Amino acid sequence: MESPFVSVLLPVYNGGAVLSDSIKSILDQTYRNFELIIIDDGSTDDSASIIREFDDARIRSYNQRNRGLAGTLNRAIELSTGEYIARQDQDDLAYPQRLAKQIEFLETRPHCAMVGTWASIWTGEREASRVHRHPTDSLVLKFELLFDNPFVHSTIMVRKSALAKVGFYDELRQPPEDYELWSRIARKFEVANIPEILEIYREVPSSMSRAKLNPFLDRVIDISAENIAFVTGRAHSHQVAVDLSALARRAYHRVSSKPSLMEITALLLEAARKLCSSSNSPPGALGVQVKSRLLSIRQSYYYYRYGIGLNRIMAYLDELMKRNGYRKGDE
Repeated sequence: MESPFVSVLLPVYNGGAVLSDSIKSILDQTYRNFELIIIDDGSTDDSASIIREFDDARIRSYNQRNRGLAGTLNRAIELSTGEYIARQDQDDLAYPQRLAKQIEFLETRPHCAMVGTWASIWTGEREASRVHRHPTDSLVLKFELLFDNPFVHSTIMVRKSALAKVGFYDELRQPPEDYELWSRIARKFEVANIPEILEIYREVPSSMSRAKLNPFLDRVIDISAENIAFVTGRAHSHQVAVDLSALARRAYHRVSSKPSLMEITALLLEAARKLCSSSNSPPGALGVQVKSRLLSIRQSYYYYRYGIGLNRIMAYLDELMKRNGYRKGDE
């Protein structure tokens, strides 16, 4: 057999009925030269029997005691033989041309280490009216990574050589193990998203990333603050970076008692300038993204400090000016 060019990693834990369709969506890809590494991470349902139903030479399946998503993915990477590593989740579906288009993208862009795609959002078996349309440009993605994760995990394809340089998933940072890894990759390489829906992403209402009270949010803030501090050359625990990250997520329990809006704004602008400088882009290349973030941060700040939104403050100031005889446009 021809050596597989791509290794598709599919971790499984109690996959149930959705697992079969996910496996089929990979086996039905138009691109054929891949191996599908399936690791059953200690499932207690019928996942193991579902996997055994498939008779395809490209499947390499393993069983293990439960060790979590990051550890399972790291084992799959170690077992992989392909030059590219692609992700697939047990409850998501890949469109037939997904692998082919991602390979073509990376093969023609040697400086890009990782590429995701857009994804339609489903709730169970029903298509929602929402789509993950994350940014596609590397500079914009690196700016967004300062605050959040602009990639759909199950759409990712990454060069194995890049993982060898930055390391694998950090098992102590899960979740969000993916956000932390993408952040390390983006510090050394170009990254991208293909502006095309090539995956169906099933949204699980009870997932940790959507729960209100859980450690997920604090971990996101920690990684975000680290990213901001890294770009600006500050210590990871720098309080202004934490304030900026926490305000961006409206996680007011992590904001200091008297945050400085001036220092927070200056830090955000400095991070944008340094990203532009490192990519040889003009200072205004991130203008739209920076303005949007600044507005969001200011709204969050005023709500945190005064309990009201920025719109209400502006409306109050307009009313105050009218009462004193001023009109819009007056000097």
